[in-house]
Amino acid sequence: MSSGDFCPRCGDPVPEREEPLPGEPRERDAVLCDDCYFADFDLVDAPDRIEVRVCSQCGAVHEGNRWVDVGARDYTDVAVEQVTEALGVHLKAEDVRWGVEPEQVDENTIRMHCTFSGIVRDTYREEQVTVPVFISRQTCDRCGRIAGGYYASIVQIRADERTPTAEEEQRAVEIAEAYVAEREATGDRNAFVSEVTETGDGTDIKLSTNQIGGGVAKRIVRELGGHVEEYPTLVTEDSDGNEVYRVTYAVRLPKFTPGDVIDPDDDDGPVLVRSVRGNLKGVRLATGDPYEASFEEGETPDARRLGTVGDASETTVVAVEDEYAIQVLDPETYESKTIARPSYVDGDADTVPVIKSRAGLHVLPADAVDTDDADAS
Repeated sequence: MSSGDFCPRCGDPVPEREEPLPGEPRERDAVLCDDCYFADFDLVDAPDRIEVRVCSQCGAVHEGNRWVDVGARDYTDVAVEQVTEALGVHLKAEDVRWGVEPEQVDENTIRMHCTFSGIVRDTYREEQVTVPVFISRQTCDRCGRIAGGYYASIVQIRADERTPTAEEEQRAVEIAEAYVAEREATGDRNAFVSEVTETGDGTDIKLSTNQIGGGVAKRIVRELGGHVEEYPTLVTEDSDGNEVYRVTYAVRLPKFTPGDVIDPDDDDGPVLVRSVRGNLKGVRLATGDPYEASFEEGETPDARRLGTVGDASETTVVAVEDEYAIQVLDPETYESKTIARPSYVDGDADTVPVIKSRAGLHVLPADAVDTDDADAS
């Protein structure tokens, strides 16, 4: 622009300004004088109001087209963030500085007092705007599904030829909750336990997705032993015509559990079960030698259950005869009996836990028995 040009709006002379480089667009308002230019100038473009959608159940905030967990009870920071994103500063402003001061009006209303400053046409400009932010309490998709009892998979906790123990059922639920918590920690808002139901045969755990159901079932088997069988059921079709299945994961826990005393069909005497992960493992009660079922037998060898460590009784040691024999009192008849001395029996022991069954009287490892329970029995 050459010197001597006049403002087309008011007729005042316009100071000479630097011409744009070749190829650069000329600013439309460059022909205006400063007074006319700033008469219509807004340093900040601000919305009249902002609504922040918050889930009243879990506290998640709706951002864009999805719900996001923010882990906040005070939504002031969320309001500051959304107001900051909604404000626009004029492109011609340089050295821009700004600040936002929130004012909590009530539980659901926050006034955001925003101050902006910058240099425009070598002139310092400052502008203040107030944007009201309203907290809208709603229900997110996840909480709506939970409230409606939605589920996509069921993990059934059952056992082979028995009912799962209370400890097994409790542990299975804990495993499911821990698995879901891990998924939630990674930001998976589709992860939740919908319902836990106790039945006469075991516990049913309803979960939000088939993938989570499968993951929970595998983790339960990994810790408690057994195997999983899957039973899909067609329930509907989605908007694209794809079939949607609900899957039941039947977890079948092993016939025997740690703490059972069994008698394998091998004529080598009873075994205290220590583990049922993979192949059943334990210890021979007659010798103290380790026992492991063959690969073919796996977690359920051909054996009969004689009892559990809960059936143990504490009895008096009469004498340690030698390396392989010990004399104890029969806990029922109080007769002195000589029985096998396994390697885990201390030669100085005054008492030992024993179990009496159809296979005879056997000493249990002290670390396998709750001493208080044995005394009480």
